[in-house]
Amino acid sequence: MAVEEIHAEMVSSVWKVLVEPGSEVSAGDTLVVLESMKMEIPVLTERDGTVRELLVVEGEVLQEGDLIATVVG
Repeated sequence: MAVEEIHAEMVSSVWKVLVEPGSEVSAGDTLVVLESMKMEIPVLTERDGTVRELLVVEGEVLQEGDLIATVVG
């Protein structure tokens, strides 16, 4: 069973959370939407699986490299 760790690619804030732990996702699904410099940035999963951990909440400020979620599949 492979685990995908999804990290923030830049300093941003969590604008919208679209999944919760236990959600079934497919490759390309948006897990959360980040906001940085007035741009909305969708954060996608690269594999089919189940969201094991969701480590962010709406409004939270993330630093580059912060772990957002893990997907097991």
